[in-house]
Amino acid sequence: MKSDQREKLGLQALKERGIMSNPRKSGLSDNTIGAAAYFTPFPAIFFLAVRRYNKRPYVRFHAWQSIVFFAFGSILGYLFAFILPFAVFAGPHFITFLRWLTLVFWFAVSLAWLWCVIGALNGRRRKLPLLGDWADEQAYR
Repeated sequence: MKSDQREKLGLQALKERGIMSNPRKSGLSDNTIGAAAYFTPFPAIFFLAVRRYNKRPYVRFHAWQSIVFFAFGSILGYLFAFILPFAVFAGPHFITFLRWLTLVFWFAVSLAWLWCVIGALNGRRRKLPLLGDWADEQAYR
């Protein structure tokens, strides 16, 4: 027997014993697509624009939630960045307070982002408090 034939017989034997799963269709799973939507708004917009992906409610949910989460995070981040230079007039204690508040804010945003990515990879819909219900509603439109 040739080595290719032996390899095919070996793979077939493994499949028959239930050790090796059947090969899946090519392409990304919904879990992977949902997690990828959180990395920047561009993949999320892409997944909403492409017909192959925008028909799946799971993908639509994570795409919408990530877009709105990115928008709110950016707006609040810019507000902190805008207010911080003007805090010089309020005194050194207020500046220190605002710096710690900014640090806590970005830490919370990072944890929420990580929670959403891991949830999407595990096949769960992690709804963020103010955004999740709206994103869920958009997923089934």
